[in-house]
Amino acid sequence: MTEATHATTDQRATGVESHTCRVCGRAFPESRLLVLHRGVRHPSVLTAEEKEAYREAYREEEREIRSFRIRAFGVLVLLYFGYLFMYIWFAG
Repeated sequence: MTEATHATTDQRATGVESHTCRVCGRAFPESRLLVLHRGVRHPSVLTAEEKEAYREAYREEEREIRSFRIRAFGVLVLLYFGYLFMYIWFAG
């Protein structure tokens, strides 16, 4: 069985709606993921509207990743200084 066949079978079994790539047949649970997939894997077959949708999805993905990195860095800084102050408090 191919990967596309497994994805289609899994979709029918779980009842979850998926979005399928018309070029390779891969299924994705969200349309945004399908747009990103097609922009990365099949850029030569995209229309102008699909290219613009890919660019917008890519920008949104970048914003989400940047936000995650900033929040993760903030948590690490808080943990570092929290442990440092606890060490000073208990060791001192």
